[in-house]
Amino acid sequence: MRDFRDAKAMAQTLRDALKAKSVSLTHSESLEIVARTLGFHDWNVLAAAIQASQSMLASPRKSPTSTLGGGILLPVAPMRDVVFFPQTISPIWVGREKTRRAVEAAIAGDSRLFVVTQKRMDDDEPDFDALYSIGVTADIIHHMTMPNGTLRVKVSCAERAVITKAGGDDFLAAEVEPIPDIHEFDATAFALMREIFDAYQAYTRTPPPYALRRYSREPGVFADVVIHLMEAGIGKTQQVLETSNVVARLETILAWMKAGPPAP
Repeated sequence: MRDFRDAKAMAQTLRDALKAKSVSLTHSESLEIVARTLGFHDWNVLAAAIQASQSMLASPRKSPTSTLGGGILLPVAPMRDVVFFPQTISPIWVGREKTRRAVEAAIAGDSRLFVVTQKRMDDDEPDFDALYSIGVTADIIHHMTMPNGTLRVKVSCAERAVITKAGGDDFLAAEVEPIPDIHEFDATAFALMREIFDAYQAYTRTPPPYALRRYSREPGVFADVVIHLMEAGIGKTQQVLETSNVVARLETILAWMKAGPPAP
C-alpha cells in the first residue's frame, strides 16, 4: 500500500500514464499534483513531511506514557463529525484545550495518537463513554498554530485499533490494540469489489472515480474509500470502520448501495 512517502514513485506513475495518452508533464509539475492530491499545500510541505517521517523511522520511538497492560497507551484525540480510516492522511483542527494537551503530549513523545469519533457532535467535553471504542492509530507528520490559536495537525492514519483500557488525567489517553483485517484477499472479496464498482454509478449518479481503480487490488482499502465517497453518515461509516472482516465490510456496503441513496 503506497502512502505519502511514495510520492516520487506516484509522480513517476502519473507521468507514465499521461505519456501513454500523449500528455506531457514535467517532473516538478507531477510532484506538485501528487502533493495536492495527498492533501498537502505543495511539494515543499510534502517533502518536509517525508523527511520528518524518515527521521522518525530512523530513531528509536520515545514513549510519553507507560503501558497499562499488553497494548500501547496513546493520547486520544476525539473527532466530532468525521471517521478516520487507515492508509489516509488527514488534517485535524484542535481547539479544545484537553485535546490540545493530548496532541502536545504526542508531539513530545513519539508523535503517535489514537483518533476516534465521538458519539454526539455537540459534546464539548467527551469522556470515554461518549466515544466509540474503535478508531485508528495515527502519526503526526506536521503541525502548526493558526493565527486564531487553533492547532492544525496533519496525521497519517496507520491501522484500526480498539480501546482496551482507559487512562489519562490531564487529557484522555487509552491503551489500544490493533485490529487486523481478515479475509481481505478471498476470491469473494474481489467479486464483491466488482459488483460495487458496477453499482457505484447508479448509487451516486457519477462515474466511479480513479481512487476506486487505484485500490483494485486491495479490497480492504477499497471498501474504506467507497464508504467515504458514499457520504453515508457517521453511523454507517463507523460501522464500516468497526468491521474487520473485509468480505462482510464489502457485503454491507453493497447492500446499502442496492437499497439506494437516502432521501434528501
